[in-house]
Amino acid sequence: MGKTAIVLGATGVVGRELVRQLAIQTDIDKIVSLTRRPVSYSNAKVDNQVVDFDNLKSSSQWFKGDLLFSALGTTLKQAGSIDAQRKVDVDYQYHAAEIAAQQGVSHYLLVSSSGANAQSRSAYLKMKGELEQRVQQLPFNRISIVQPSLLLGERTDFRLGERLAATILPLMCRLPPLAKYRPITGAQVAKAMIALSQQPGHPIETISLDQLFLQQG
Repeated sequence: MGKTAIVLGATGVVGRELVRQLAIQTDIDKIVSLTRRPVSYSNAKVDNQVVDFDNLKSSSQWFKGDLLFSALGTTLKQAGSIDAQRKVDVDYQYHAAEIAAQQGVSHYLLVSSSGANAQSRSAYLKMKGELEQRVQQLPFNRISIVQPSLLLGERTDFRLGERLAATILPLMCRLPPLAKYRPITGAQVAKAMIALSQQPGHPIETISLDQLFLQQG
C-alpha cells in the first residue's frame, strides 16, 4: 500500500510543484492538499481540503498520513506587518506540525531558508530559525529541513524585487564567493524533498542549498 502525503502551502512556488510531482510517484497513493481557498486538481490522487488556519484543530482529521511537506509562507508585503507575517510563517507552521505529530505522521519535511537563524537581526531569517528550533522538539520519527535561497517559479502575485533578483543573482552567483546565494527553482526544491522522503536519512537533518542541488542528479 502506498503512502499518504500532506502538502501545506500547496499553492505556493514549492507547494504547487510538490503536489504535481507527488502525483506521479508510484509510492504515493494519496495527496492531501491543504489550502485557504478551494483548488481544483485533474489528478484523482489529490484531495483538496480547505482549512481555517486560525483553527487548525478543527481540521485535524486531514493531518493523518505518512509525510507532511510544509511549504507555507508569506511575505511582509502580503502580510502587512511583521506580526502578521510571523503568524503565517511561524505560528501556522508550528501548529500544523504539532497536529501532524499528534496524528502519527512519521516524516516531516519543512521548507525553511538559507541563513535561517533564531538570533538573526533579519526578522525573516529569525522567524525561520525559530520555527526550525521549535519543530525539532516534536516527536516525528524523522525531520528534514531544507534551506533554499531565492525561489524561482510562477507566482500569483508580482514581486518586483524578486524579479530583479532572479535576473541579476544567477549572473552574480557565477563568482565562487557568491555561489551559496544562487537561486533555485520551486521544481528543484520539490524534487529534492521528494527524493529525501524516498531514501533513508537521519532523525533530524538540515539540507543546505548545495545539498539541494546535489539531489538533482
